[in-house]
Amino acid sequence: MIQAGRRTIWRLALTIAMLAAMLAVFVPSPASALPPRLDPELAALAAHPSGGMTPVIVRVYGDTAPLKALVEQLGGQLGVDLEFIQAFAARVPEAALARLAGDPRVRWVSYDRPILPQDNGEAADPEWTPQLDRIANTYNFTIGANKAWAEGITGRGVTVAVVDSGVQYHPDLLRSILLGWSIFATGLPAHVDQYGHGTHVAGIIAGNGAFSRGKYVGIAPDARILPVRVCDENGASSESSLVAGLQWVYLNRKIYNIRVVNVSLNSSSPVSYHESPLDAALEILWFNRIVVVVSAGNSRGLVYPPANDPFVITVGAVDEHGTPTPADDTVAPFSGHGTTPEGFTKPDLVAPGVNIVSTLSYTGCRLSREHPDHRVDTRYFRLSGTSMAAAVTSGAVALLLQARPDLNPDQVKMLLKASATPLNQTGAGAGLLNVYNAIHMPGTAAANTGTPASALLWTGSDPVNWGSVNWGSVNWGSVNWGSVNWGSVNWGSVNWGSVDCSSVNWGRKPRIPNSVNWGWMPPRSVNWGWAPTGSVNWGGGPRK
Repeated sequence: MIQAGRRTIWRLALTIAMLAAMLAVFVPSPASALPPRLDPELAALAAHPSGGMTPVIVRVYGDTAPLKALVEQLGGQLGVDLEFIQAFAARVPEAALARLAGDPRVRWVSYDRPILPQDNGEAADPEWTPQLDRIANTYNFTIGANKAWAEGITGRGVTVAVVDSGVQYHPDLLRSILLGWSIFATGLPAHVDQYGHGTHVAGIIAGNGAFSRGKYVGIAPDARILPVRVCDENGASSESSLVAGLQWVYLNRKIYNIRVVNVSLNSSSPVSYHESPLDAALEILWFNRIVVVVSAGNSRGLVYPPANDPFVITVGAVDEHGTPTPADDTVAPFSGHGTTPEGFTKPDLVAPGVNIVSTLSYTGCRLSREHPDHRVDTRYFRLSGTSMAAAVTSGAVALLLQARPDLNPDQVKMLLKASATPLNQTGAGAGLLNVYNAIHMPGTAAANTGTPASALLWTGSDPVNWGSVNWGSVNWGSVNWGSVNWGSVNWGSVNWGSVDCSSVNWGRKPRIPNSVNWGWMPPRSVNWGWAPTGSVNWGGGPRK
């Protein structure tokens, strides 16, 4: 019986061995079983490496430390740590991309795509000679801001975060500008704007016209401006930098009473809002009662993140043709518009965005040096773009929130769209912004009801609780950075230099990926090391 038992055990062992051999043939190894984890643009680079370095964002399944070590072993350079999304930025040799993406601890390697400020650069009519009695803030009358002022509604008590190239101290902004935050470790704070884009945007929102004696006044002169600097002196940035700035806004929203965020920057590649880390970050702000206003982009028929997000207020541009009445207004030819893959039509509405005169950072800033013919009265500058239209709308939201402070972002969006002046033109969305109508329109109906939040919000350690909906999507305040598994974010689809204010539609379109200019951000100007979430100092100088 013992001998028979041994024969039985031997046969069982032989059977197991044969099954294991068969499984070895039919079951792939863990590495080969894993789906591709490399962004298509990066895959193209990996297939034909040029010997250069490529900027990426690496999302991981667990601890980032082993993958950071691998990046350095492969000859790469570590960038900013993005622990709140379980990711980090880096520069990796093109020849090592496949090796990095093949590591089973990697969830995705994305290209850190450019984000572009959306001023058109050129005036609609390059030969047009400014006539001060025509261009002096006609947009205030076009959207009805002057009527709101007559009722004492000037934006008082509302803070607007301007995520951009910084906001320079200017006579028109001295009463409005707060200290803010900068991602750069160069010692230059958020109130230094070497590029000029952020200061122009801020003046449209809250300039009080002090230097021009009232000639060039913003929409909400008594609103507060909180500069969040994510672009350098050349207007260059990255999606990871922009998200880091938005995280700072999230963590400091109650300290500064931030009710509005203006993002006049756009990514350069079409990505679903379910996959875009930028869209996910902005939705988190939205779900925490911060109204997010973004530019539609100047892509002539296309919408890129964050303009594609269904929750935020996406704004296109109209040409007022120098008059304060909407009757002759037309959608600007550069204004981005279209339908997203998920079926959402953008923009949501349009606002004045052509030949907008606003505050000039200083005469030596890059925009001023490159386009001196756009200077107006020494301290102002003329620009066109959906960046300007977004700023007009952010100012309008500040007026609306002063008048009706209990509104949530969905209600603000609904009111702005429902009260807009219809234009019946392609790319006009609900129509032309009319803030006076919005202030006095009865009701508190909400937009976005039934719209799914970004899929990235379903995956984190504190995901969206879909069983607790009470306003059509998610409980207000129930979403935080922990709602996103940031390690799953497709950061590899975003490239350094992708938030490139230097390619602000001055008649040129950046090439991707070879147009990325690493010269815009010297390695020592940024804190490439890890920054603890609690300090929120992503290399941006002292905490404010």
